[in-house]
Amino acid sequence: MTGDGGYTIKHRDDFERTGRWALARRSLELDSFGMNIVAIEPGYSIPEHDELGRGQEEVFIILAGDAVAVLDGEDHPAPAGTFVRVEPRIRRTIRNDGSDPVDLLIVSAPTASGYEPMDWA
Repeated sequence: MTGDGGYTIKHRDDFERTGRWALARRSLELDSFGMNIVAIEPGYSIPEHDELGRGQEEVFIILAGDAVAVLDGEDHPAPAGTFVRVEPRIRRTIRNDGSDPVDLLIVSAPTASGYEPMDWA
């Protein structure tokens, strides 16, 4: 549902998809940051990468399953409920070594986005 008041409400099952990726940013018509959901099957991972070229800070949020965050080659356990923030220079991937799927929410924005935190947060 897209309202005339400047909002969009969609269930993730209704997001545009490409393979294992649910395209949240595109489906919600986001302009100021990236956001997507990916289902990582056992034995798979997202592509390893850094974000130096785009200057993106990323947050990986494990919604379901037990993942492994691999940061500059070092494994870090990341069970459901884990948030992983990564600076642009760090090589990263999220891997599923378990027997159940991992649902991963990825949120990203350029570090030079101009974001100003609220005093209380």
